[in-house]
Amino acid sequence: MSTRNKLYFASDFHLGAPSYASSREREARLVRWLDMIKADAAEVFLMGDAFDFWFEYKTVVPKGYIRFLGKLAELADTGIKIYLFKGNHDMWMFDYFTKEFDATIISDELVIERNGKKFFLHHGDGLGPGDHSYKLLKKIFRSSICQWLFARIHPNFAVGIANYWSSHSRIANEKIANVILARQEYLVIFCRELLKTEFYDYLVFGHRHKPLDIQVGENSRYINLGEWVSTYSYAEFDGKDMTIKYFEKAL
Repeated sequence: MSTRNKLYFASDFHLGAPSYASSREREARLVRWLDMIKADAAEVFLMGDAFDFWFEYKTVVPKGYIRFLGKLAELADTGIKIYLFKGNHDMWMFDYFTKEFDATIISDELVIERNGKKFFLHHGDGLGPGDHSYKLLKKIFRSSICQWLFARIHPNFAVGIANYWSSHSRIANEKIANVILARQEYLVIFCRELLKTEFYDYLVFGHRHKPLDIQVGENSRYINLGEWVSTYSYAEFDGKDMTIKYFEKAL
């Protein structure tokens, strides 16, 4: 029987986009991946934008994603700890996943230490220099007043508005991601500034949709997890080292 001693990290599934058929195909792939890692996973970190849009009303949640959520519940029931990070597309998570499978919801950064290695974990949105308009929007969207007002809108109308906004945000982010290596990556700048005051072995993010492993200090690495729309990338920490891997990439 395998020993559960590995940490797994993945981000940016964007379930629900761009169509029901493609989302279901992606969801099925995710379920196969979760099935694969459940034999040796101790903890699973899903680091934002698992859904292209998510909002929890007091008694209503978006329909769909049953197989994905059911598989997470199965993993949790076997003792695997699950962390769900709020991304820029699914920042309106509240307590549903905590109640259903004891997930820990992370609003911003999470700092952990495992096997003598120190990790800084964050979805990656709103960090580093620039992008002041998004940083302002993020504060507004995360405010209790904004959330209360949105909850007053009927789901049929509210989700339609949100999906329209989300699709345009995703398209814009893809344009940014396509030129990511054409200039200095802002998360690299953020990592180097952070390391001036605190040491981390690994600084792990999603959001940018490009799998990256970049040395940002003598013994520090910036890891970007990529996405599951086309690269199907994730990271595995085996207790000694962290590696970016690809699931069913040839399919």
